[in-house]
Amino acid sequence: MVFEELKRQAAIEAVKLVKPGMIIGLGTGSTAKYAIEEIGRLLRIRALSDVAGVPSSKMTEILAIQNSVPLTSFNEIKVIDLNIDGADEVDTKLNLIKGGGGALLKEKIIAQASIQNIIIVDESKLSPKLGFKWSVPVEVIPFALELEKSTFEGWGAKVKIRVDKNGKKFTTDSGNNILDVNLGKIEDPFEIESRFQKRAGVVESGIFAGLTTDLIVATTKGLFHLNKGDSDSKFHLIFKD
Repeated sequence: MVFEELKRQAAIEAVKLVKPGMIIGLGTGSTAKYAIEEIGRLLRIRALSDVAGVPSSKMTEILAIQNSVPLTSFNEIKVIDLNIDGADEVDTKLNLIKGGGGALLKEKIIAQASIQNIIIVDESKLSPKLGFKWSVPVEVIPFALELEKSTFEGWGAKVKIRVDKNGKKFTTDSGNNILDVNLGKIEDPFEIESRFQKRAGVVESGIFAGLTTDLIVATTKGLFHLNKGDSDSKFHLIFKD
């Protein structure tokens, strides 16, 4: 319950940056859920108006509709003012591993289209290097699933085909499968992201390198807001006794 409260605090802090007239990227996952609920609450009490969200998954779209958050799409807009999303792991340079919920493709499309990318996490998501806590989710077309699995194992990775709660291969909103690729400690997220991108069977990887502009971390010591560029020094303050 402690971490759920921290997630909620980080989400509410991020929503304070949402202004009337904005197009908002709506992330997927347990932390982003609190942000969507808070946006809906502010709209209902008329403390916020004239915003529209771009959902990163079918699940997020349903949640937004349930909370009366207006939606739009790239058929109508080209740029997102502010994106609010969570992460599975964050390093000291604000690089991310995402995709635990399986929405990494749309999440990265939205992140790349956003002027400001705000990542909201609790302190358990922080790592000195990516790969300490999470494998890298990699979205792969079904035709190439076994081939890419073998390729990544050839890189020295431990690879699992993700399955759903029924034991069947997990299928993304786009009809693809996911490989969870354990590479161990990742020294250069940009290089690893590029290696995945060179594989024809790979749709997208869960490494989000260099896209974060703001990180809001909720800890038992309080809230921390880190910006791209000054993250390295401030990051370590979170762990200071």
